[in-house]
Amino acid sequence: MSTNDRFVDRTDAGERLAAELVDRGVDADLVLAIPRGGLPLGRAVADALDTPLDVVVASKIGAPGNPEYAIGAVASDGSAWLDDDAIDRLGVSDAYVSREREHETEAAREKASRYRGDRDAPDTTGKTVVVVDDGAATGSTALAAIRLVRAGGADRIVLAVPVAPPETATDLEAVADAVVVLRTPSTFGAVGAFYDRFEQVSDEEAMTYLDGGS
Repeated sequence: MSTNDRFVDRTDAGERLAAELVDRGVDADLVLAIPRGGLPLGRAVADALDTPLDVVVASKIGAPGNPEYAIGAVASDGSAWLDDDAIDRLGVSDAYVSREREHETEAAREKASRYRGDRDAPDTTGKTVVVVDDGAATGSTALAAIRLVRAGGADRIVLAVPVAPPETATDLEAVADAVVVLRTPSTFGAVGAFYDRFEQVSDEEAMTYLDGGS
């Protein structure tokens, strides 16, 4: 992988993503980042587009014994996207899916409350919303987030991520009005492989980006 195919860190990825959105003439009313990793990028994008930044929270449902492998995701309102093919292939029981869906819904609700505090969720009715994350592997979390924003009445949803495999980008194009991806490598292991630095973002650090910090 050449240096040009990699991102230094999430801020670098966010700045490159922001430049691409500006070049494409994207005019947004609101930027929603998927926490925690999406917030450093969301800050750069919101600043470049001169729009408010908030969060859209979705939580991944991991496979039994392999929590990093997403078999679905659930948004903070309880709406879910499930990978039925993966669930069937892995023989995941209905009881497991139901239990994890309930657990992750509560986790997403708690995270949304923690990030917003006393603030209400932003009104997305009739607005153009850019949804930002630090990458998409299976796309499950992004899909759940997009569905949540769509249910909120957004007029147009643009998903912006630095990197995703081609098949995931195609899946996301089916649910978003536009998808901006800087890299679509055919060989894709994990999102972090495309960053020089990809440390976990703490809740405390992530929340500083909502306040305009860096």
